Amino acid sequence: MSKLYGIGASVVILGAMFKILHYPGADFMLVLGLTTEAVIFFFSAFEKPHEEYDWTLVYPELAGMEDPDEEIRGENRLSPTQELDKMLEDAKIDGELIESLGSGLRRFGDAASKLSVTVDAAAATQEYGEQLSLASKNMESLNALYAVQLESSANHMEAQNSLIEKLNSSINDSERLADEVSSLANNMSQLNSVYGGMLSAMNINKN
Repeated sequence: MSKLYGIGASVVILGAMFKILHYPGADFMLVLGLTTEAVIFFFSAFEKPHEEYDWTLVYPELAGMEDPDEEIRGENRLSPTQELDKMLEDAKIDGELIESLGSGLRRFGDAASKLSVTVDAAAATQEYGEQLSLASKNMESLNALYAVQLESSANHMEAQNSLIEKLNSSINDSERLADEVSSLANNMSQLNSVYGGMLSAMNINKN
């Protein structure tokens, strides 16, 4: 049973530690520890009481030996309640002190509850900060992607503008070429007319 007591106590301590430090699974560990302790107490009820050995059987010289102070204490022996009252009186523990102790324990419990709320709020604040940091990183990534796309679009527009300028230049060159061809055709027509007139004049002179 001593090993069982030790194992149960360790489980109870672990459950209390998980609950105090707010580790994950604290409620489960606390319930497990208290349940283990309850089971151990249940089985301890069936444990045999400690047997007092008669050492006089082993050491006969101990027979008949009695503590002389025991007789004096036996004559002035008090009941358990009287002994407790006397102990409290000697320790100067009265009802006011016990009430003050109870108030202190209640205040300690209230402070522990407030501390738990504060710890939970701090954990929530930390989680919110982590989410904000993650959102900020995502925004930075989106901004970088947008900048790359914007630069690519600008380069594409610049290439299109350059192509349009080249096309316009080609169109202008084509128009100038057409004008020159038209002028050349007119000149050729005029030359043909002059040449035709000269031929006509030469034929008239021959006749």
